[in-house]
Amino acid sequence: MNNLKFELRLGAVFLVLFLAFWLYLNPGVVTGKLTAQEIAANMAVAEKLPFPGGEKPALMKRLREWQETDDGKPVYMLNLMRYYPELKQFEGALESNKLSPKDSNQYYEKLAMAMLTKLGGYALYAGTPQGANLMEFEPALDNWSRLLVIRYPSRRDFLKLVTDPAYHPIEPYKMMALQVVLTPTTPEIVLPELSSLVGALLLAIFFAVRWWRAANSRRIRCSPS
Repeated sequence: MNNLKFELRLGAVFLVLFLAFWLYLNPGVVTGKLTAQEIAANMAVAEKLPFPGGEKPALMKRLREWQETDDGKPVYMLNLMRYYPELKQFEGALESNKLSPKDSNQYYEKLAMAMLTKLGGYALYAGTPQGANLMEFEPALDNWSRLLVIRYPSRRDFLKLVTDPAYHPIEPYKMMALQVVLTPTTPEIVLPELSSLVGALLLAIFFAVRWWRAANSRRIRCSPS
């Protein structure tokens, strides 16, 4: 009987921990959509970020529209990146940045990923293309240098990252280093790496069989002879 109580309590603790972690990764269930006040505050901060000259008006317009259609759900951000031959200079860029474009972006990612983790976001995939595209041979669509897929718990959390005062000094390290296609997507199918999924399933089966055998053993011992 004592063992059963312990198992029920342990199960309840695990359930609470799971729900807490799930809410940490899906805060929009509680916090809801971005408000008009939040959008206005975000735009005011984003306007101060350095971007290459002619790109800023269109970027600000799209950023506002994206916030105004918020659904409170997680976002999977596709980053298609192509390194510049050398660091690009523009107003607000870092004159003291003497790194190569690749090293400059690596420095940015190291610091940005640490900030992202605190918000419940993480890189779902990061990779280097294996040469040129197999389809679509136009120069603007070919020869990418790096690909990232980042999961943000919500659009609000993406904006928390880019409007964080600690983010402002590191943002130019990326913008100087590469051309980036930043595309937010709504998830339709998201699967873990299959070997991890199979491993977790086998582990669950192992513990289920162990629990069943232990329960059976107790039943036999307690049954009248």
